[in-house]
Amino acid sequence: MNVLEELKWEPSVTAGHIAVTAREGIVTLSGTVDNFMNRNSAERAARRVQGVRAVVEQIKVKLPSDNGRTDEQIATAVVDRLAWNVSVPKNAIAVKVENGHVTLSGEVQWHFEKEAAELEVQHLHGVTGVTSLIGLKSRADTGAISEDIKSALKRSWYTRPDSIAVTAVSGRVKLSGIVHSPHAKAVAGAVAWNSPGATAVQNDLTIS
Repeated sequence: MNVLEELKWEPSVTAGHIAVTAREGIVTLSGTVDNFMNRNSAERAARRVQGVRAVVEQIKVKLPSDNGRTDEQIATAVVDRLAWNVSVPKNAIAVKVENGHVTLSGEVQWHFEKEAAELEVQHLHGVTGVTSLIGLKSRADTGAISEDIKSALKRSWYTRPDSIAVTAVSGRVKLSGIVHSPHAKAVAGAVAWNSPGATAVQNDLTIS
């Protein structure tokens, strides 16, 4: 199976305890890993395999018995890491930790700031899961979002803008149409998120 081979190929994934099932392009990952980053790396590796249309991620994080980090220690580490990351606005994110599961909340201006906070936490020792409730602040002028995104797609090397339809209502963007690869779909989604005023992106692009 190509997905299993890709998991073995990816150096950041310990694939020995991950099971893979696939049906009509829908891939399900199950099993256990010893850290949260490993789980996310497995999902990303599966998504980039040709023919994969969707990934159902059921991997559980089972920390080593010598983990020894309390929720308070994890919370302190999360707060410190967010404070050091220049992409995360100061004092914008609230942190809650329960049984190693980190919940982030608050509001930021840009999607890349939200993403930076989420990625920073995933790499910390002792984290068993991450829930992001971080929202994006709405902007008064969102009327030109669709045209801005279409223009940005035309500049992208990886997408064919004539095959992508873009609609936006009050900052909520929807992409529909056809792209040739999972990477092109991800690129189109990233382009949409980069638009000023975008508060949500629904990526309904079909891979063909």
